[in-house]
Amino acid sequence: MNLSDRVRRVRPSPTLAVTAKAAELRAAGRDIISLGAGEPDFDTPKHIGEAGIQAIRDGFTRYTAVEGIVELRQAIVDKLKNDQGLEYGLDQVIVSTGGKQSIFNLCQALLNPGDEAIITAPYWVSYPDMVRLAGGEPVIVSAGQDQGFKMSPRQLAASITDKTRLVMLNSPSNPTGVAYTREDWAQLADVLRDHPEIVIATDDMYEKILWADEPFSNIAMVAPDLLPRTVVLNGVSKAYAMTGWRIGYAAGPADLIKAMKVIQSQSTSGACSIAQKAACEAIAGDQSEIDAMVSAFRERHDFIVDALNELPGVSCLPGQGAFYSFPDVSAAMKALGVEDDVAFSEHLLEQAGVAVVPGSAFGAPGHVRLSYATSLDALREAIDRIRAVLSAA
Repeated sequence: MNLSDRVRRVRPSPTLAVTAKAAELRAAGRDIISLGAGEPDFDTPKHIGEAGIQAIRDGFTRYTAVEGIVELRQAIVDKLKNDQGLEYGLDQVIVSTGGKQSIFNLCQALLNPGDEAIITAPYWVSYPDMVRLAGGEPVIVSAGQDQGFKMSPRQLAASITDKTRLVMLNSPSNPTGVAYTREDWAQLADVLRDHPEIVIATDDMYEKILWADEPFSNIAMVAPDLLPRTVVLNGVSKAYAMTGWRIGYAAGPADLIKAMKVIQSQSTSGACSIAQKAACEAIAGDQSEIDAMVSAFRERHDFIVDALNELPGVSCLPGQGAFYSFPDVSAAMKALGVEDDVAFSEHLLEQAGVAVVPGSAFGAPGHVRLSYATSLDALREAIDRIRAVLSAA
């Protein structure tokens, strides 16, 4: 079978691969603690679930418009205005089957072969491959632990060429949990103002899972003059514990959103009708349960960061949001005699029964990502198991 060149350019999602391997070992009778998947362990809030159930009862089970139902797009427009002060019309919003499809649509609608997209490493695993699937070339800017996992204005300026078409931004970050400040955005905006041909994408999926010293911000909020060429990407998966409902959205320039609609019309068409009704309730309804979830995530964050920093050969920066820690394990790798972070992760899975994701999957070798979207008891047990393996080295 001769497969396409495009499929040869990309890799399967490593986070899904780790989750599948952990499930395989668990099915074989192993006691596995999985810290791989980025999925809240909370149930979808009941009022949101009831909205989906009511949609079924009402017979709201047919195709919807490709760009999403008006009720949901209006809720998104209102949310962006009320929460971020960003003004959009209905024709500037598209609803997709998860946040991943929104980003995929953007790359397909914007990039031509050879176009470059600047991506900060550590990055969410799918960014570079979605650029490659569109024929583009990811330009990776490494921002290590020594600079707080943040791309500097100098790095951004040095990475821009006459082929640069897109800059991908993400805060709070998957995989590091680090959040950019308003001052950070202002400095990056100063660079981008000199390059009006570049489209800016801000992935705000973890917007509401935040405990930084200042409220959430993105580059468009700090530099509204860049709004006409900024695409805001978000969804309901993380903040509302709705990963399986598969609703994401994008807001941006009307002509670009229209092009993304064309792409989507030939792939999935409209998102699930029932999930869209539930998303309306999530975005426009009672927000009180978010606070309880964020409080739990912060408690877990504080525990896991302190615990990781007490392990031999491990160094971990605190985050300001999301539900991931991204420790440097290079010294621990050396002590164990393993060659890379992939082998280190496999060693933890086999010897400790703890599943983590290798940092190289995120463009940062020598690290691992741990999701603390699980109970404190599970996290304590995971740390005890990891400590036993590392202490025996």
